[in-house]
Order: sequence, then C-alpha cells, then structure tokens
Amino acid sequence: MPNLLNDNSWLDFEKTHLWHPYAPLEGALPPYPVKHAQGVRLTLEDGRELIDGMSSWWSVIHGYNHPVLNNAAKEQLDKMAHVMFGGLTHRPAAELAARLVELTPETLERVFLCDSGSVSVEVAIKMAIQYWYAKGQPDKQRMLTIRRGYHGDTCGAMAVCDPETGMHHLFTEVLSEHFFADAPMVVNDADWQDDDITSFRSLIEAHHEKIAAVILEPIVQGAGGMRFYAPEYLRQARALCDVHNVLLIADEIATGFGRTGTLFACEQADITPDIMCLGKAITGGYMTLAAVLTTEEISRTISSNAPNAFMHGPTFMANPLACAVANASIDLLVDSPWQEHIAAMSKAFAQHLLPCRNWDGVADVRIKGGIGVLELNQPVKMATITKRFVDKGVWIRPFGKLVYVMPPYVISNEDLNLLLTAMTEAVAEELNAGC
Repeated sequence: MPNLLNDNSWLDFEKTHLWHPYAPLEGALPPYPVKHAQGVRLTLEDGRELIDGMSSWWSVIHGYNHPVLNNAAKEQLDKMAHVMFGGLTHRPAAELAARLVELTPETLERVFLCDSGSVSVEVAIKMAIQYWYAKGQPDKQRMLTIRRGYHGDTCGAMAVCDPETGMHHLFTEVLSEHFFADAPMVVNDADWQDDDITSFRSLIEAHHEKIAAVILEPIVQGAGGMRFYAPEYLRQARALCDVHNVLLIADEIATGFGRTGTLFACEQADITPDIMCLGKAITGGYMTLAAVLTTEEISRTISSNAPNAFMHGPTFMANPLACAVANASIDLLVDSPWQEHIAAMSKAFAQHLLPCRNWDGVADVRIKGGIGVLELNQPVKMATITKRFVDKGVWIRPFGKLVYVMPPYVISNEDLNLLLTAMTEAVAEELNAGC
C-alpha cells in the first residue's frame, strides 16, 4: 500500500478512488483539502483560511473544534464508543431522549434514535404505515407531500422528494408512488390566500383512505430550492390531516435546533406533528445521528399489535459516542443566547443581500432566521464561482441558481460581514462575467 500520510500522495489517491456527493469519480471539480478547522474557519492544506458559510450543510452550529463538544467525545470514548442497542441500553441514549422530549412539543414522548437524516425519514414513513396496519387499515400506504421538497437520498426518502425538480429522476421506476400537492407560494401569513392550499386539500380529500401520512419540511424547503412559506399553510395542513384521519410528519432535519429563529420551525405555526424527524445539527456536526419522535398513542398502537414491535433496527442505532456529543451540543445551544445570534445574522443578511434584488440577473432574495439566499436567473458556473469565493477567503457551496449561506451561530459580526461582502462581490463578478 502507498504511504498516504507523509506526503501529498494521498491527494492523488483521493482523486482517483474517492467519490464526492453528486459528482463523477473522475472529471469533477477538484475538492479543496482541509487540514484543520477551528471556530468558523477552515484551514486548507496550503495554509489559506476560509470563513465557513455553510455550517457543513446546516450541522456545525457551534463552530468547529469546540472544547465542550471535544470533551464530551473524549469522556465518552474512555467509557465506550459503541454498543449494540438490541437488548442493551446506556445512559447517553436515555439522557438524549429526555432532552428531546423536553424540548419538542408536549405530545412527542417516544424517541427512536437512528443513523442519519435520510434514515429518520425512512423510519417515519415506516412508522406511519405500520401504525395504520396495526389499526386495521392496511390500505393506508401512501404519502402526501408538497412539490419542491427534499427529504433524503435513500429509496423511501427519494420517493417523497420532488419528482421533477428533485435529484432522483433516474430512479422513478423503482420508487414508490405518492401524492404531490403544488408547492406553497405564499410566504407570509399577512398575504395568505386560501388558493395556496387548494391542491393539498383536493388530494387529501380524494385519497385520504390511501394516505398514511403527510410529510413536509415545515416553513423552509431546503435542498429542493431553499424556499420559505407561510406558517398558515402548515396550520391548514395540520387541520386537514385531523379531519381526514391522516398523520403529519414534520421533517425538521434541516430546520431543527434554531436555524429558522425558533427552536423548531413547527413552533412558528404553533402546531404539533404526529411524528418529527431530527438530524444534522443534533450533534453540532460532530457525529452522524438522527432521531424520530412520536406520540404515546402511535407507539403503543404499534407495540401492542402484531408483530408487536416497530420493524426497524440500525446497527449503529443510539451510538453512545454520538448521543454523548448530542447531549453536550443541545445543552450548549439552550444555554447560549442563540436567538440573539440568529437575529443578528438575519439583520446582517438584510443589510447585505436585500440590495441585490435590484441587480440584473438576480431573481429573488430570501431571508429566514439564519438562512440567506440569493436566487439567480441562471445556474451558477460552479468552477468559477467557487474559486471566486475561495480567493476571497470564504467557503460557500451554491447549487443550481441558488447561492446561499447558513453560517455557524457563533460567527462574529466582523466575520459575518466579511462572509457576506465576499458573497455579494463574487456573485456580482459572476453576473458581470455572464453567469
């Protein structure tokens, strides 16, 4: 085997042997090698420092290399890194479940700990279907969701992503078929129009006997387009689920733990889902972990009817190391002035990004809590715009027509201004160059 540690040969090996997300094995844009990460900065192998505008896809809310999270991992590592959850249990899992039950809406009392966001969506879908099977309604097998949504890359999750604008059209023939309502268009409750829910209402009225659950991303649609919609839509969806005997699954994988300005996005509509999916920021970006919460009624119905168990069990379910870090991350969050940080972020986004609405080539500017989005008229040229960002000392990862940021909550005002100045300058340069 080649010695990959003492020289740069590991980079040559990486280029020909490692796949990156949504990229070819060969011919992709070369990734930037990171040597170290501290706070909100990524240090590349060549010594350059980049202010991180992505929180490593929503997750690193406390910044990198945080001493509290480091210590939690080290202490747990000395006890045990992993033990199977089948037939065994451990304190970090119980402590995490207690924190999640306390923080989420009151009726969410049962916790299933799994590996990743996509898996949590799979678990939620299976949970809904098995619930109705236990209730003697096995025909309720389908999901109702809204277009422009994204819920993950595994088969069950892919099946409820947008079938046209999503990233999974190659797999259409092998995915389960579900019902897709028109995407919400109204952004604010003050502008609410009942027509916005018409498609959803028609589908649930016509097909509720086949629908096990509605699944949606509350308030913010993430990777499907970074779109925001009115809390009233969520209230109406909750009410229609109640009328038509359909469960509501809230996919809070991206929105959970404060990103939208409330701890969970559902709070902005003052509704409680029947099932909630959490992930991404749950460990502060340290470990892969996710959780699915549900009600006592759903869990008891599943457990007291054949096969008398919920039929899912990942090998690394409730990994002690991940649970310990998650406990520390949640405590760190709730004990911090995170609302002030999100409010300051939102204010800075408005100052830097709203003027871009007047630029030729910019279709829209959207701001929600700690999320700032520039939507362009044309897709960006990834090779050139990424280099512009890196040359300006920031890390921003656009996709399609969207250039967006979601920095760690701990970013300073100075670094935030540097990040947003670089963002707008690079976009302006790209537009002037004919993006």
